[in-house]
Amino acid sequence: MMAYPHLSAAMARGTELLGSDLAILGGAMSWVSERNLVSAISNAGGFGVIAAGAMPVDLLDAEIAATKAMTARPFGVNLITMHPDLFELIAVCGKHGVSHVVLAGGLPPKGSIEAIKDIGAKVICFAPTLAMGKKLVRSGVDALVIEGMEAGGHIGPVSTSVLAQEILPHLAADVPIFVAGGIGRGEAIAAWLDMGAAGVQLGTRFVCATECIAHPAFKKAFLRASARDAVASVQIDPRLPVIPVRALKNAGTEAFTAKQREVAQMLDDGQLDMAEAQIEIEKFWAGALRRAVIDGDVDNGSVMAGQSVGMVSREEPVADIIAELASEAEAALAG
Repeated sequence: MMAYPHLSAAMARGTELLGSDLAILGGAMSWVSERNLVSAISNAGGFGVIAAGAMPVDLLDAEIAATKAMTARPFGVNLITMHPDLFELIAVCGKHGVSHVVLAGGLPPKGSIEAIKDIGAKVICFAPTLAMGKKLVRSGVDALVIEGMEAGGHIGPVSTSVLAQEILPHLAADVPIFVAGGIGRGEAIAAWLDMGAAGVQLGTRFVCATECIAHPAFKKAFLRASARDAVASVQIDPRLPVIPVRALKNAGTEAFTAKQREVAQMLDDGQLDMAEAQIEIEKFWAGALRRAVIDGDVDNGSVMAGQSVGMVSREEPVADIIAELASEAEAALAG
Protein backbone atom coordinates (compact mmCIF):
# COMPACT_ATOMS: atom_id res chain seq x y z
CA MET A 1 0.00 0.00 0.00
CA MET A 2 1.18 3.53 -0.77
CA ALA A 3 2.24 5.82 2.05
CA TYR A 4 -0.24 8.50 3.14
CA PRO A 5 1.59 10.17 6.08
CA HIS A 6 -0.95 12.91 6.88
CA LEU A 7 -3.92 10.58 6.47
CA SER A 8 -2.33 7.81 8.54
CA ALA A 9 -1.62 10.29 11.35
CA ALA A 10 -5.18 11.65 11.25
CA MET A 11 -6.64 8.12 11.29
CA ALA A 12 -4.27 6.71 13.94
CA ARG A 13 -6.96 6.10 16.58
CA GLY A 14 -9.21 4.42 14.05
CA THR A 15 -6.56 2.15 12.59
CA GLU A 16 -5.34 1.21 16.07
CA LEU A 17 -8.86 0.10 16.98
CA LEU A 18 -9.50 -1.74 13.70
CA GLY A 19 -6.06 -3.19 13.01
CA SER A 20 -6.25 -2.04 9.37
CA ASP A 21 -3.97 0.27 7.33
CA LEU A 22 -6.74 2.84 6.84
CA ALA A 23 -9.74 3.61 9.03
CA ILE A 24 -12.20 3.16 6.17
CA LEU A 25 -15.03 0.81 7.11
CA GLY A 26 -17.09 -0.86 4.42
CA GLY A 27 -20.75 -0.12 5.18
CA ALA A 28 -22.63 -3.38 5.83
CA MET A 29 -25.09 -3.82 2.94
CA SER A 30 -27.32 -6.91 2.98
CA TRP A 31 -26.60 -9.34 0.08
CA VAL A 32 -23.75 -7.02 -1.07
CA SER A 33 -21.30 -7.08 1.86
CA GLU A 34 -20.43 -10.77 1.68
CA ARG A 35 -17.14 -12.68 1.45
CA ASN A 36 -15.99 -11.22 -1.90
CA LEU A 37 -16.42 -7.51 -1.20
CA VAL A 38 -15.53 -7.79 2.50
CA SER A 39 -12.24 -9.61 1.87
CA ALA A 40 -11.37 -7.22 -1.00
CA ILE A 41 -11.86 -4.16 1.25
CA SER A 42 -9.72 -5.67 4.03
CA ASN A 43 -7.04 -6.83 1.57
CA ALA A 44 -6.88 -3.30 0.10
CA GLY A 45 -6.09 -1.80 3.52
CA GLY A 46 -9.62 -0.87 4.57
CA PHE A 47 -11.87 -2.72 7.01
CA GLY A 48 -14.54 -4.96 5.47
CA VAL A 49 -17.74 -5.72 7.39
CA ILE A 50 -20.03 -8.69 6.70
CA ALA A 51 -23.73 -7.75 6.69
CA ALA A 52 -25.43 -10.53 8.66
CA GLY A 53 -28.84 -8.88 8.13
CA ALA A 54 -31.56 -11.50 8.52
CA MET A 55 -29.11 -14.41 8.02
CA PRO A 56 -29.76 -17.57 10.01
CA VAL A 57 -26.93 -18.76 12.29
CA ASP A 58 -25.59 -21.49 9.95
CA LEU A 59 -25.38 -19.09 7.02
CA LEU A 60 -23.34 -16.54 9.00
CA ASP A 61 -21.13 -19.38 10.20
CA ALA A 62 -20.35 -20.34 6.59
CA GLU A 63 -19.90 -16.71 5.47
CA ILE A 64 -17.34 -15.90 8.17
CA ALA A 65 -15.39 -19.09 7.39
CA ALA A 66 -15.39 -18.27 3.65
CA THR A 67 -14.26 -14.68 4.30
CA LYS A 68 -11.39 -15.89 6.52
CA ALA A 69 -10.28 -18.11 3.63
CA MET A 70 -10.03 -15.02 1.38
CA THR A 71 -8.25 -12.59 3.72
CA ALA A 72 -5.79 -12.77 6.59
CA ARG A 73 -6.61 -9.16 7.49
CA PRO A 74 -9.12 -8.18 10.21
CA PHE A 75 -12.79 -7.71 9.27
CA GLY A 76 -15.99 -7.18 11.22
CA VAL A 77 -19.51 -8.58 11.33
CA ASN A 78 -22.59 -6.32 11.44
CA LEU A 79 -25.46 -7.78 13.48
CA ILE A 80 -28.98 -6.34 13.69
CA THR A 81 -30.09 -5.87 17.30
CA MET A 82 -33.64 -7.11 16.64
CA HIS A 83 -32.48 -10.43 15.16
CA PRO A 84 -34.25 -13.16 17.16
CA ASP A 85 -31.02 -15.21 17.36
CA LEU A 86 -28.70 -12.31 18.23
CA PHE A 87 -26.88 -14.15 21.01
CA GLU A 88 -26.35 -17.28 18.86
CA LEU A 89 -24.93 -15.05 16.10
CA ILE A 90 -22.55 -13.46 18.62
CA ALA A 91 -21.45 -16.98 19.66
CA VAL A 92 -20.70 -17.85 16.01
CA CYS A 93 -18.54 -14.71 15.75
CA GLY A 94 -16.72 -15.92 18.87
CA LYS A 95 -16.20 -19.40 17.45
CA HIS A 96 -14.38 -17.86 14.46
CA GLY A 97 -12.43 -15.32 16.50
CA VAL A 98 -14.08 -12.35 14.77
CA SER A 99 -12.28 -9.26 16.09
CA HIS A 100 -15.05 -6.65 15.77
CA VAL A 101 -18.84 -6.79 15.96
CA VAL A 102 -20.93 -3.85 14.74
CA LEU A 103 -24.41 -3.60 16.29
CA ALA A 104 -27.01 -1.80 14.18
CA GLY A 105 -30.72 -1.03 14.44
CA GLY A 106 -31.56 0.40 17.83
CA LEU A 107 -30.42 0.12 21.43
CA PRO A 108 -28.47 -3.11 22.00
CA PRO A 109 -30.53 -5.60 24.05
CA LYS A 110 -29.51 -6.26 27.65
CA GLY A 111 -26.37 -8.35 27.86
CA SER A 112 -25.42 -8.12 24.18
CA ILE A 113 -22.49 -5.72 24.62
CA GLU A 114 -21.16 -7.93 27.44
CA ALA A 115 -21.64 -11.05 25.28
CA ILE A 116 -19.49 -9.49 22.53
CA LYS A 117 -16.81 -8.46 25.04
CA ASP A 118 -16.86 -12.02 26.41
CA ILE A 119 -15.86 -13.46 23.01
CA GLY A 120 -12.91 -11.05 23.02
CA ALA A 121 -14.25 -8.80 20.27
CA LYS A 122 -14.50 -5.01 20.08
CA VAL A 123 -18.03 -3.54 20.01
CA ILE A 124 -18.95 -0.79 17.53
CA CYS A 125 -22.44 0.75 17.71
CA PHE A 126 -24.45 3.30 15.72
CA ALA A 127 -25.29 6.50 17.61
CA PRO A 128 -28.32 8.27 16.08
CA THR A 129 -28.29 11.04 18.72
CA LEU A 130 -25.84 12.57 21.21
CA ALA A 131 -27.86 11.21 24.17
CA MET A 132 -27.74 7.68 22.72
CA GLY A 133 -24.02 8.10 21.99
CA LYS A 134 -23.33 9.04 25.63
CA LYS A 135 -25.40 6.10 26.84
CA LEU A 136 -23.50 3.68 24.57
CA VAL A 137 -20.14 5.04 25.74
CA ARG A 138 -21.26 4.48 29.35
CA SER A 139 -22.28 0.93 28.38
CA GLY A 140 -18.68 0.26 27.37
CA VAL A 141 -18.76 0.27 23.56
CA ASP A 142 -15.32 0.60 21.94
CA ALA A 143 -16.34 2.90 19.07
CA LEU A 144 -19.31 4.64 17.49
CA VAL A 145 -20.55 5.16 13.95
CA ILE A 146 -22.59 8.27 13.26
CA GLU A 147 -24.52 7.89 10.03
CA GLY A 148 -26.55 10.67 8.47
CA MET A 149 -29.69 10.42 6.36
CA GLU A 150 -27.69 10.76 3.11
CA ALA A 151 -26.75 7.09 3.50
CA GLY A 152 -28.37 4.22 1.62
CA GLY A 153 -30.60 1.59 3.22
CA HIS A 154 -32.13 2.16 6.66
CA ILE A 155 -31.66 5.77 7.70
CA GLY A 156 -32.42 8.19 10.52
CA PRO A 157 -33.90 11.69 10.05
CA VAL A 158 -30.79 13.87 10.58
CA SER A 159 -28.11 14.77 8.01
CA THR A 160 -24.47 13.73 8.45
CA SER A 161 -23.23 17.32 8.76
CA VAL A 162 -25.60 18.12 11.63
CA LEU A 163 -25.08 14.80 13.48
CA ALA A 164 -21.31 15.18 13.24
CA GLN A 165 -21.44 18.70 14.69
CA GLU A 166 -23.72 17.52 17.50
CA ILE A 167 -21.72 14.44 18.46
CA LEU A 168 -18.03 14.80 17.55
CA PRO A 169 -17.18 17.76 19.84
CA HIS A 170 -18.69 15.92 22.83
CA LEU A 171 -17.64 12.29 22.34
CA ALA A 172 -14.64 12.18 19.99
CA ALA A 173 -12.27 12.33 22.98
CA ASP A 174 -13.97 9.33 24.65
CA VAL A 175 -14.07 6.75 21.84
CA PRO A 176 -13.05 6.58 18.18
CA ILE A 177 -15.95 7.78 16.00
CA PHE A 178 -16.53 6.87 12.35
CA VAL A 179 -18.60 9.23 10.20
CA ALA A 180 -20.88 7.76 7.53
CA GLY A 181 -23.52 8.90 5.07
CA GLY A 182 -22.98 10.74 1.80
CA ILE A 183 -19.20 10.32 1.60
CA GLY A 184 -17.99 9.99 -1.98
CA ARG A 185 -14.63 11.75 -2.08
CA GLY A 186 -11.43 11.93 -0.06
CA GLU A 187 -11.76 15.66 0.63
CA ALA A 188 -14.89 14.89 2.68
CA ILE A 189 -12.98 12.22 4.59
CA ALA A 190 -10.29 14.81 5.39
CA ALA A 191 -12.94 17.26 6.62
CA TRP A 192 -14.47 14.74 9.06
CA LEU A 193 -11.02 13.77 10.36
CA ASP A 194 -10.27 17.47 10.90
CA MET A 195 -13.46 17.68 12.98
CA GLY A 196 -12.34 14.87 15.27
CA ALA A 197 -13.52 11.68 13.54
CA ALA A 198 -11.17 8.68 13.81
CA GLY A 199 -12.28 7.34 10.43
CA VAL A 200 -15.18 6.97 8.03
CA GLN A 201 -17.59 4.39 6.67
CA LEU A 202 -18.63 4.12 3.01
CA GLY A 203 -21.14 1.76 1.43
CA THR A 204 -22.44 3.20 -1.83
CA ARG A 205 -18.96 3.85 -3.29
CA PHE A 206 -18.13 0.12 -3.05
CA VAL A 207 -21.23 -1.26 -4.81
CA CYS A 208 -19.69 -0.90 -8.27
CA ALA A 209 -16.41 -2.49 -7.24
CA THR A 210 -15.28 -5.24 -9.60
CA GLU A 211 -15.22 -7.66 -6.64
CA CYS A 212 -18.81 -6.89 -5.61
CA ILE A 213 -21.24 -9.70 -6.52
CA ALA A 214 -24.19 -7.35 -7.17
CA HIS A 215 -25.95 -8.09 -10.47
CA PRO A 216 -24.68 -6.08 -13.50
CA ALA A 217 -28.13 -4.47 -13.77
CA PHE A 218 -27.88 -3.31 -10.13
CA LYS A 219 -24.47 -1.75 -10.82
CA LYS A 220 -25.75 -0.15 -14.03
CA ALA A 221 -28.57 1.50 -12.05
CA PHE A 222 -25.92 3.01 -9.74
CA LEU A 223 -23.81 4.24 -12.64
CA ARG A 224 -26.82 5.94 -14.25
CA ALA A 225 -28.24 7.51 -11.07
CA SER A 226 -27.75 11.03 -9.75
CA ALA A 227 -27.93 12.09 -6.09
CA ARG A 228 -31.58 13.14 -6.41
CA ASP A 229 -32.65 9.68 -7.58
CA ALA A 230 -31.84 8.18 -4.16
CA VAL A 231 -35.01 8.93 -2.19
CA ALA A 232 -36.25 7.99 1.29
CA SER A 233 -39.30 5.73 1.61
CA VAL A 234 -42.51 7.21 3.00
CA GLN A 235 -44.29 6.01 6.14
CA ILE A 236 -48.05 5.83 5.57
CA ASP A 237 -49.27 4.73 9.01
CA PRO A 238 -47.91 6.39 12.16
CA ARG A 239 -48.42 3.17 14.14
CA LEU A 240 -46.15 1.15 11.90
CA PRO A 241 -42.59 1.07 13.20
CA VAL A 242 -41.16 1.78 9.75
CA ILE A 243 -37.56 2.94 9.62
CA PRO A 244 -37.24 4.84 6.33
CA VAL A 245 -35.03 3.33 3.65
CA ARG A 246 -33.11 5.29 0.99
CA ALA A 247 -33.15 3.68 -2.45
CA LEU A 248 -33.37 4.61 -6.12
CA LYS A 249 -36.92 5.51 -7.23
CA ASN A 250 -38.64 2.65 -9.07
CA ALA A 251 -41.80 0.49 -9.07
CA GLY A 252 -40.50 -1.26 -5.93
CA THR A 253 -40.93 2.03 -4.07
CA GLU A 254 -44.69 1.76 -4.78
CA ALA A 255 -44.70 -1.89 -3.69
CA PHE A 256 -43.48 -0.86 -0.25
CA THR A 257 -46.40 1.56 0.15
CA ALA A 258 -48.75 -1.33 -0.68
CA LYS A 259 -46.93 -3.61 1.79
CA GLN A 260 -47.38 -1.05 4.58
CA ARG A 261 -51.14 -0.90 3.86
CA GLU A 262 -51.31 -4.69 4.03
CA VAL A 263 -49.42 -4.88 7.35
CA ALA A 264 -51.49 -2.01 8.82
CA GLN A 265 -54.65 -3.92 7.89
CA MET A 266 -53.30 -7.05 9.60
CA LEU A 267 -52.60 -4.97 12.72
CA ASP A 268 -56.20 -3.67 12.58
CA ASP A 269 -57.55 -7.20 12.25
CA GLY A 270 -55.47 -8.40 15.21
CA GLN A 271 -53.57 -10.88 13.04
CA LEU A 272 -50.21 -9.36 14.06
CA ASP A 273 -48.80 -7.60 17.09
CA MET A 274 -46.42 -4.64 16.74
CA ALA A 275 -43.20 -6.70 16.96
CA GLU A 276 -44.46 -9.12 14.29
CA ALA A 277 -45.44 -6.17 12.12
CA GLN A 278 -41.88 -4.86 12.30
CA ILE A 279 -40.46 -8.28 11.34
CA GLU A 280 -42.89 -8.40 8.37
CA ILE A 281 -41.56 -5.04 7.14
CA GLU A 282 -37.95 -6.21 7.60
CA LYS A 283 -38.68 -9.41 5.65
CA PHE A 284 -40.12 -7.27 2.87
CA TRP A 285 -36.87 -5.28 2.62
CA ALA A 286 -34.67 -8.39 2.69
CA GLY A 287 -36.69 -9.92 -0.16
CA ALA A 288 -36.94 -6.72 -2.20
CA LEU A 289 -33.22 -6.06 -1.84
CA ARG A 290 -32.34 -9.61 -2.85
CA ARG A 291 -34.49 -9.30 -5.99
CA ALA A 292 -32.50 -6.24 -7.03
CA VAL A 293 -28.96 -7.21 -5.91
CA ILE A 294 -28.94 -10.92 -6.79
CA ASP A 295 -31.64 -11.34 -9.45
CA GLY A 296 -31.05 -7.96 -11.12
CA ASP A 297 -34.72 -6.92 -10.99
CA VAL A 298 -33.99 -3.22 -10.55
CA ASP A 299 -37.55 -2.20 -11.45
CA ASN A 300 -39.43 -4.16 -8.78
CA GLY A 301 -36.67 -4.82 -6.25
CA SER A 302 -35.20 -2.33 -3.79
CA VAL A 303 -32.12 -0.58 -5.19
CA MET A 304 -30.81 0.74 -1.86
CA ALA A 305 -28.34 3.54 -2.49
CA GLY A 306 -26.99 6.59 -0.69
CA GLN A 307 -27.02 10.11 -2.13
CA SER A 308 -23.31 9.75 -2.97
CA VAL A 309 -24.46 7.43 -5.80
CA GLY A 310 -23.96 10.37 -8.19
CA MET A 311 -20.22 10.09 -7.49
CA VAL A 312 -20.08 6.45 -8.59
CA SER A 313 -19.04 6.72 -12.23
CA ARG A 314 -17.40 3.43 -13.20
CA GLU A 315 -16.84 -0.17 -12.22
CA GLU A 316 -13.31 -0.58 -10.80
CA PRO A 317 -11.39 -2.72 -8.30
CA VAL A 318 -11.77 -1.99 -4.57
CA ALA A 319 -8.03 -1.23 -4.33
CA ASP A 320 -8.44 1.58 -6.90
CA ILE A 321 -11.44 3.08 -5.06
CA ILE A 322 -9.55 3.08 -1.75
CA ALA A 323 -6.35 4.45 -3.34
CA GLU A 324 -8.30 7.30 -4.96
CA LEU A 325 -10.09 8.22 -1.71
CA ALA A 326 -6.82 8.03 0.24
CA SER A 327 -4.88 10.19 -2.26
CA GLU A 328 -7.62 12.83 -2.29
CA ALA A 329 -7.76 12.86 1.53
CA GLU A 330 -3.95 12.96 1.81
CA ALA A 331 -3.75 15.95 -0.57
CA ALA A 332 -6.47 17.80 1.32
CA LEU A 333 -4.81 17.19 4.72
CA ALA A 334 -1.33 18.06 3.41
CA GLY A 335 -2.71 21.28 1.93
